[in-house]
Formats: sequence, C-alpha cells, structure tokens
Amino acid sequence: MMRNIRKNKDLGIYGLAAKWYDRNSRKSRLTEMKEYANEVASHVMKGAHILEVAPGPGYLSIELAKRGFHVTAIDISPDFVEIATQNAKEANVSVNFIEGNAAHLPFEDNRFDFVVCTAAFKNFKEPVKALCEMHRVLKKEGTALIIDMNREATDEEIEHEVSKMKGFDKYFVKFSFKTFLKQGAYTKEEFETFIKETPFKNYDIRKEGIGLYVYLYK
Repeated sequence: MMRNIRKNKDLGIYGLAAKWYDRNSRKSRLTEMKEYANEVASHVMKGAHILEVAPGPGYLSIELAKRGFHVTAIDISPDFVEIATQNAKEANVSVNFIEGNAAHLPFEDNRFDFVVCTAAFKNFKEPVKALCEMHRVLKKEGTALIIDMNREATDEEIEHEVSKMKGFDKYFVKFSFKTFLKQGAYTKEEFETFIKETPFKNYDIRKEGIGLYVYLYK
C-alpha cells in the first residue's frame, strides 16, 4: 500500500496522528535516538552544521543539539514542525525546524557537514531526487547517513528487535514492521540502484538488525 501511495505523493503524518505518534513513540525511541546521535557525532567535529531530513517529533535533532551541533531539520508535515519546535523548547535547545520537501531542499549548495535521515526515506515520492538534494547541500567531504528498514528483514529478526518492548507498543510495532513498513522499505540492491543515478560516487551500506545504514560520501 505504501508503495502505491508514494507514487503520487510523499507520505507524511499530520494532525491528530502526529500528536498521537509523539505521545506514544517518545519513550520507545529515545534510546534509539541517542544511539543514532552517537553515530552521527562520530563522523563530525564539534560545532558542525547538521541537517536532519524528516525529523518527525524531532527527537534526534534535539539529541544532536544537546551535543553542541548546529541543527536544522526539515519535515513535510507542518504539524510535526510545530510539535518538534515545542519539544526542542521544552528540552532547552535550539533547533531550526522548517516545513519542506526532501526532493526540493530550500538551502544553498555546500551548507551542511552532515545530513541524516532515519526511518523516513521509504516515504519519499522521489528518492533519487532526495539523494541528489542531500549531495547538493553537503559540503565537500561531507557525509549523508540514511537509516531505514531493510525489506529483506526476516520475521526472526523482527521478533528479536521488539523482544525488549512491553505492552501494546510491542504488538503494534511488531505488526507495523511485519506489514506496511516492511512492504514499503527498500533492499540494499534498490539503494545501490538509486545511488548510481546520483552524484555520490562513494558509499557504504551496512546491515544492522532489521535495518540498513547507508553512508554516502561527497
């Protein structure tokens, strides 16, 4: 279903659904966001300028801002922009959250040291354009990192991924992984096909649990 919908438009979360997502995913995703922030931080110097594409409620951007990075984040959902801005305010950090499209980033060339996108790349209508835009806004020798689900993840890997979760969250997340999220995700080979159509010449794709870590080097 996701694949059919994204043929016509980028997928976003709006209105009450965005508020529900913020309330119900915060606790389960914070540990994961800290791990992602550690990964980003290992690639850049202190004070680097970082762009997050599709930040949702802004958890990762906030974690990066806490570490002293200059963070800008762009999301297609105005509701998430509002929610993320409030979350950053409550966390007492500064992040510039703006509304926009991954395939048409409203930034000048060579602006950011690092670009990151987690759990959202499969929502983009124009994945190749999004990659080209990431390349354009990266500084020379900058890095982009896409973390997203692997469509070839097995049921056993998904069971292991959710094994530490409890209550309703566990069953909802497991159902999501096994159905529409997995169906909408890409394989390593599909990512390689996309990358060949972009200016990125050097890349590395690493499998981690049920996900793929796609590193792109300018």
